[in-house]
Amino acid sequence: MDILFVLIPLSVIMALVVLGGLWWAIYRGQFEDIEDEGKRILEDDD
Repeated sequence: MDILFVLIPLSVIMALVVLGGLWWAIYRGQFEDIEDEGKRILEDDD
């Protein structure tokens, strides 16, 4: 039962870190143009 006092705050902190990383990626524009990046990988410009 004592382990719950460690696991619950730890899981809340980890969830906040994941949400913070997702917010950072959206804010920095990581998901703005995902279709052109997929096409760029498939095209060979050499």
